[in-house]
Amino acid sequence: MLGGSATAIAADKIVAKAKKIAAHTLEAAEDDIEFSDAMFSVVGTDRAVSLQEVAAAASPEIPNFPNGCHVCEVEIDPETGATQVLRYVVVDDVGTVINKLTLEGQIHGGVAQGIGQAFAEQLVYDRHSGQLLTGSLMDYGLPRADEVCSFEMDENPVPTRTNRLGVKGAGEAGNVGALAAIMNAVVDALSPLGVTHLDMPATPEKVWRGIRAAQRA
Repeated sequence: MLGGSATAIAADKIVAKAKKIAAHTLEAAEDDIEFSDAMFSVVGTDRAVSLQEVAAAASPEIPNFPNGCHVCEVEIDPETGATQVLRYVVVDDVGTVINKLTLEGQIHGGVAQGIGQAFAEQLVYDRHSGQLLTGSLMDYGLPRADEVCSFEMDENPVPTRTNRLGVKGAGEAGNVGALAAIMNAVVDALSPLGVTHLDMPATPEKVWRGIRAAQRA
């Protein structure tokens, strides 16, 4: 009763606002716009726009992009190829910070996800049948608490002018920066041994094989 009623009221408000945008798009009076079957049309004509087109027209025309700096320090055991993240520092600019706690949680979660992708997470399929072989957490590696260090984080908010709130995206900022920072740190640590490239994930076996291949070369 409550959820359905609230949804109906919200839908009516969305349609009312969308009619204004549709009227502007169709160069017609708002009173001449009718809504039916996900289409806004001018009464008595075949001129119409879809709900999707109206939603696109209501979106900000100018995109914006967050930016930041991620620094990662790793330690690698050359005998086993095991890698440990010792220190991770990140400074992000996501525009106006509305809630510092949830922002830090989002960035921390993204960095942890990056650690998992960089070191363990990999989808493996059977070459002959196409069957997914890493379909459960028994086979698909995820980072554990003892594999994730404490992160140092700060913000350098520069509000954007592309929207009223001055906000930029923060959803994937931690993960996008972490992948490059971690893999570059791994290759940098191995560069004195002659390793110049490694594909993700940098599992202990892959790191070990990379070291041995560089030594043979």
